[in-house]
Amino acid sequence: MNFVTNMKNKAISAPKKLVLPEGTDKRIIRVARILLDEKIAQGVTLLGKTAEILETAKTEGVDIEGINVVSPGGDLNLGSYAETYYELRKNKGMTKEQARMEITDTLRWGAMMVHKGDADAMVGGAERTTGDVLRAGLSIIGTLPGLKTASSCFVMTDMNPQYGEEGAMIFSDCAVVPNPKPEQLADIAESAALSCREFLNVEPVIALLSFSTKGSASHDDVIKVQEATNILKGRSVKFLFDGELQADSALVPSVMEKKAPGSPVQGKVNVLVFPNLDAGNIGYKLVQRIGKAQAYGPFLQGFAKPVSDLSRGASVDDIVTTCAVTLARVK
Repeated sequence: MNFVTNMKNKAISAPKKLVLPEGTDKRIIRVARILLDEKIAQGVTLLGKTAEILETAKTEGVDIEGINVVSPGGDLNLGSYAETYYELRKNKGMTKEQARMEITDTLRWGAMMVHKGDADAMVGGAERTTGDVLRAGLSIIGTLPGLKTASSCFVMTDMNPQYGEEGAMIFSDCAVVPNPKPEQLADIAESAALSCREFLNVEPVIALLSFSTKGSASHDDVIKVQEATNILKGRSVKFLFDGELQADSALVPSVMEKKAPGSPVQGKVNVLVFPNLDAGNIGYKLVQRIGKAQAYGPFLQGFAKPVSDLSRGASVDDIVTTCAVTLARVK
């Protein structure tokens, strides 16, 4: 499968509005032009000081006709955005004065645009940290109903076709939650299930990974995965899952038959949920480098509306891909 082409085509088929909070970055300005020219987005808003955006666009030779440029501090929406932000955060001690000041931060402003429906999705992180993007998204957009955890996934493609969906799988979480508690691990599994449907267009079949299979080892880390599996059972989720499973048990039917006979996921796994960030980050990089797989992401998941984070070293092509993927997730 060509994941990037599929996501671009999906975005083009129902173009939506995107906000890019780091509008003064020359890469972001170029991306905005590409997204409109290729009809990946219906509309693009660049946030930042207007004069700086215009000057950078001129220097880079980018025509910004049709691109919406907003300077939060001087925008007509400042009052209503500040009031909404205050209402969202007043139980945390936020004052109206603080709200009016903090909402002018471009990441918060972008998140508020998405929250209020003035944009359908946000992509940030070209200049700001992942933590900054997460805080803005969580404080304003929030998580999906029933979930409390934002996490991430990688879409792994071009692997051995006997695994996953013709060699494509979801790996989660590989970039956000360092050492999830059982409830968080269950949230990650639910979010990864949604990502599987969105990205691979198949029903998710999830293995919650461990260094133990069905009690073959005893350790707090094993108990955590067992508890997460039981939490999922209690939630009556609408996807197949099993845990705790070692990677070979999850992936190789003959091994699972010996270690976990009767498992509902035998021979069907297309989502791997890792017990912590060490395992997830190491796992996807080993598959990418040694297995020569393609790794797309990380893509944030678990938010009520689409939000994505970028590597600060991302190229224009990388950013276009992330934007297309994010827009393709808009419901």
